[in-house]
Amino acid sequence: MIDISAYELKTKGVAVIQTALAQQPEATISVQGKHCFVVMDVAYYQYLRECELVAALTESNADMAAGRYVKESAADHLARLESMP
Repeated sequence: MIDISAYELKTKGVAVIQTALAQQPEATISVQGKHCFVVMDVAYYQYLRECELVAALTESNADMAAGRYVKESAADHLARLESMP
């Protein structure tokens, strides 16, 4: 992963981010030598979000196949949630 210092970002502006993202899909921005932020292209961000959704769907399908779910009305569901500590 490419590292961009806050000083570089201040002096070179967005161009330093564009250069970094032309080489890698993400880059870190460091402040005083510590990684503080990650920047990435919006398309790559949307791809990662889609991956999260696919993973959640896969996990949900596995739970349903294993019988790890509760079938109840909305009112019963709310009552169950309210009774939880």
